[in-house]
Amino acid sequence: MFKDNKALKYALIYGAIIIVLVFSFNVVRKNMVYEKIDYSTFKSMLEKNEISSVVISYDEIQITPKEGTDKAGKILHTPNLASSGIQDPDLTEQLTKAGVKYDGKPMESYPIIDLILCWVLPFLLLAVLGRFIFSKMDKKMGGGVMSFGKNNAKLYAEDQTGKTFDDVAGQEEAKESLQEIVDFLHNTQKYTEIGAKLPKGALLVGPPGTGKTLLAKAVAGEAKVPFFSLSGSDFVEMFVGMGAARVRDLFRQAEEKAPCIVFIDEIDAIGKSRDGAIQGNDEREQTLNQLLTEMDGFDSSKGVVILAATNRPEVLDKALLRPGRFDRRVIVDSPDLIGREAILKVHVKDVKLGDDVSLEAIAKSTPGAVGADLANIVNEAALSAVKHGRKYVIQEDLEEAVEVIIAGKEKKDRIMSPHEKKIVAYHEVGHALVAALLNNTDPVHKITIIPRTMGALGYTMQLPEEEKYLVSKDEMIEQISVMFGGRAAEEVEFNSITTGASNDIERATQTARNMVTVYGMTNEFDMMALESPGARYLDGRNVRNCSEETSTKVDQAILKIIKTAHEKAVNILKENKDLLDEISDVLLDKETIMGEEFMEIVYSKYPKRREVYEKIKKEKELLKEQVMEKRKEKEEAIKQAKEEMLRLEKEQMSIESEGIEDLVSELEHASKNAENNEEVSLKKDNKETSSEEENKDK
Repeated sequence: MFKDNKALKYALIYGAIIIVLVFSFNVVRKNMVYEKIDYSTFKSMLEKNEISSVVISYDEIQITPKEGTDKAGKILHTPNLASSGIQDPDLTEQLTKAGVKYDGKPMESYPIIDLILCWVLPFLLLAVLGRFIFSKMDKKMGGGVMSFGKNNAKLYAEDQTGKTFDDVAGQEEAKESLQEIVDFLHNTQKYTEIGAKLPKGALLVGPPGTGKTLLAKAVAGEAKVPFFSLSGSDFVEMFVGMGAARVRDLFRQAEEKAPCIVFIDEIDAIGKSRDGAIQGNDEREQTLNQLLTEMDGFDSSKGVVILAATNRPEVLDKALLRPGRFDRRVIVDSPDLIGREAILKVHVKDVKLGDDVSLEAIAKSTPGAVGADLANIVNEAALSAVKHGRKYVIQEDLEEAVEVIIAGKEKKDRIMSPHEKKIVAYHEVGHALVAALLNNTDPVHKITIIPRTMGALGYTMQLPEEEKYLVSKDEMIEQISVMFGGRAAEEVEFNSITTGASNDIERATQTARNMVTVYGMTNEFDMMALESPGARYLDGRNVRNCSEETSTKVDQAILKIIKTAHEKAVNILKENKDLLDEISDVLLDKETIMGEEFMEIVYSKYPKRREVYEKIKKEKELLKEQVMEKRKEKEEAIKQAKEEMLRLEKEQMSIESEGIEDLVSELEHASKNAENNEEVSLKKDNKETSSEEENKDK
C-alpha cells in the first residue's frame, strides 16, 4: 500500500486533476463536433434529401449531412432502433432511393479494456478509498485501527523521565511507600536473599491533580530503569480482541526491557467492576481478563513493576485490587498546609520572586488546593507580573492569582447602580460580621464588592489558620449561619430580599443535608446513614438509601437546621446594627477591606475578643513550630538513611571490584604457568627428537 509520502500524494492528486481535465476536454470537443438527434429527425432529413452518407452500427447510426444544409460540417448520431428490438425494414430501401451512401460497422469488442474498466479499475478505486479511510481512522485513534495487537505506550529511556523524588513535594507518605520499590530495583539481591519478593504493582489513588503521574515518573527516574507510560483508554478499541492483544504486547515488551516500570494512567477505563448484569461491552471485559492473566503470569523477580493511577477506586474490579496484582494502594491525597508550601517552593524554582513574597501566606489562602492548582496559581502570578510590566513576581500577583482561580478576573466593565452596590456591600459585610462574632468560624481575610467574571458581584474570603480534619456539629451550624449572613443583612437593613443569596442557600442546604443524612448529627435519625457518597475523589451526587416517608422526615430535619442557623444570623446582625452600618460605609468607600482593618473595627466594640484571638494564635503558632520540628527530624532521618544506603552500595561495588581484580590476577598467573609448562614440554620434545635423529645418523 501507499506510504505516507507527500511527494506521492501530490503526484496522485495532480495526476487525477490531469485525467479529469483531459476527459473534460475530450467531452467538450466531442460535443462541439458531434450532435445527437432523435430517430424521427433522422427520417425527416432523409425525406428532405439532406443526408450525404450514413454508417450503421449495432447501437447507433452516424449521419453526415450534405453541404449547404443547416447541420453541414457536423456529424450526427441517432440510436439504432434495431438494438432495442424495433425493426425498420424499409430503411435501406429509403436510403437507396434518396441516393445516400450507407455502410455497416461491426460491433467493436475490447476484452482487455472491458476487464480493466469493469473489474480492475473499481477494485483499485475501492482499495485506495479504503486505505485513505483507514489512514484517517489511524490518525484519529492514535494509529490503532490497522496496528492490530500493538500497544501505544510511550517508552522513556533510563534518563528521559527527567523526574526524581526531589520534584515531588507535599506527598511524603506516598514517596516513602514507593521508595521501597526503588530500593528493590537498585538492590534486588538484598531482598531476594532474605526471601522477599518485589511487589507486582502499586495503585496510586487520589483526587485529580495531586501528582499521581508525577510520582510514577519520579519512581522511574529514581530507579533509572525504562518507563512505559500509557492510558487505560489506549486499550479500548473498536474491534473485539484488539485490547487484549495490546495488553499481551505490552507485557512482552516489558519483559524484554526488564527491569522496568509500566504505568497505566486512568486504569478505571478498562478496570471497571464486572457485575452480574448483562452487558454488551465484550471488548472491555476481554481486555480486563487479559490484564488480570498477565499480572498473574509474569515473574516479579525479573524487575517489572506495574504502577496504575485512578481517582475512582470504588468502580474498579475487586479481582484487580487483590494482593498479588496490586499489592499496594498508595493514597495521594490533597496536601496539607506544609505540603502546599513545599509544592509552591518547587514551582517557583524558575520564577523570579520579589522580596515581599510569602509562600506560607499563599499556602494558607489555598486550603484544599492540589499540586495542579498551585502550579496554575504560580503561572497566573507570573503572567500578571508581565502584564503589569514587572520583571519579577510580587506578593500582590500571587494573591490576585488565588482570587482569579477562586472567583475569576475583575469585571471592570460592569456598572452597578448605587442602590445595588449598597445591597452588595451590606450582603458581604453580613457574611463577615457573623463570621467574626461567632466562636467556631474561620477568620475573615478579605471583603470586596468588585464584580468578578465568574458571576460574583462581591465576595467575603475566609481563611483557616490551621488544617482541620474533623468538623464538629456546632462548627457546621455556625458555617451555615455565616452563609445566611448575607441574606440576613438584607432583611435587617432593607426589609427585603434579593437573588444574591442563591449560591449561599444552595451550599447551606447541602451542608445541612450532609449533617442529617451522612454525619448522623440529628436526634431524629440518631446515627443512621441515609445517604452514601457516589464518588470519593470526584464531585458526585450522594445516593439516598431511605424510603419516601423517611425522605419527608429528612427534609423536615434539614429545614429545622436551616431555620435555626438563619435566626442566629439575623439576631447577631440586629444586635450589632451599628457595626453593620459602619463597616458597610467603609466598604462602599474603599470597595475592598482586608481582614486586619475589618477586625480592628470589630475589636473597637469587643476588645476582649482581641485578647482571646491573640492567645489562640500564639498557641497555634507554637503547635505549628513543633510540627515543623518533627517534620525536619523525619526528613533528616530519611536523608541520613539515603546517605547510608549510598555508602553501602559504594562499599559493595568496591568489594566486588577487588574480587574481580583478584580473580583476574589469578587467571593471569595460571595462564603464565600454563605457558611455562608448555615451553618446558616443547623443549623436552625437541631434545628427544634431536637425540633420535643423532642415533639414526650414527
